Amino acid sequence: MAGIDYFDLNYDFISSLFAKIHRSFANFSEVCTRVMKYYLSAVTGFAIWGTFAWVLKPLSAFAALDILIHRVIFATISIVVACIVFRRKEITASIHYLSDTPRKEKFMLAINIFLSAVMLGLNWFLFIYVMNSVSVNATSLAYLICPILATVLARIFLHEQLNKGQWLAVLLSVVSCVILAYGHFMDLLYSMLIALSYAIYLVLQKNRFRMDKFITLTLHIVLSTFLLLPILLFVDATDTKPVLFYSLVTVIAVVYTIIPLFLNIYALKGLNSSIVGTLLYLNPIISFLLAVFYYKEPINTAQIVAFGMIFTAVVVFNVAYLYGKKRNIDH
Repeated sequence: MAGIDYFDLNYDFISSLFAKIHRSFANFSEVCTRVMKYYLSAVTGFAIWGTFAWVLKPLSAFAALDILIHRVIFATISIVVACIVFRRKEITASIHYLSDTPRKEKFMLAINIFLSAVMLGLNWFLFIYVMNSVSVNATSLAYLICPILATVLARIFLHEQLNKGQWLAVLLSVVSCVILAYGHFMDLLYSMLIALSYAIYLVLQKNRFRMDKFITLTLHIVLSTFLLLPILLFVDATDTKPVLFYSLVTVIAVVYTIIPLFLNIYALKGLNSSIVGTLLYLNPIISFLLAVFYYKEPINTAQIVAFGMIFTAVVVFNVAYLYGKKRNIDH
């Protein structure tokens, strides 16, 4: 009888253990399913940016300011046309939303849109200026610093909580940036400015305004374009460009500007700013892989170590985030 009781006790214990494991995996699966569309949105956007070299390399013979001003003008025309053709209901809904919104909230929305446009335009201008006048390395480093700054800003202004695993990932990111920036202080300084402008832009998109995200992005791009129009003073408008130039700039305006920015904003509906900021690391990782395996550019040991740490940081940060979500559901 005692043997049977012992067997029953062990069977009950094992059954209970398997039930807990099954429940835990079910909760984890539920969390993954719930946020998967937002993850896919962010990952797709940053993966697209990671292949930017495919369309930028063929334009290397043209001035950077030429590419920039044509990019923003083409992006503005494209997104306005897309709004008028495909988002009429959303435009009407946004107008009704603005008419019903209290004056204080309307003012805060206007400030948010204006600051977002300023940060976006500043990011585009700084990126081109630094690439032309400082170094390409500084622009690459900016993509590595931006996620760290986005995480810090989200912690300060949005009060987003990070667990120990996420802080470990941030530490790995900081160390990797120090390795890559060693001996290049000015590059680091300019990289910080580029990264800060986009980090602020990301954090500004994490808001409670109920305006359509595509309409909001349209306003950002249109306002940014107006802010950047003085660049036309430094561009030779009489210089004719080949069809290839306009074709590639159109691809840049739509595929490498509008689509990734919209995917970023959509991802922020379901993910913390720190998560979206960390996924930005996919951009330089893909660029690095393209440079090594597609363009056959030389690399050194420091770059291999640093990018290995960055990839590890991305995995650690997001796994820690998902397990943190699962733990909240369990409790």
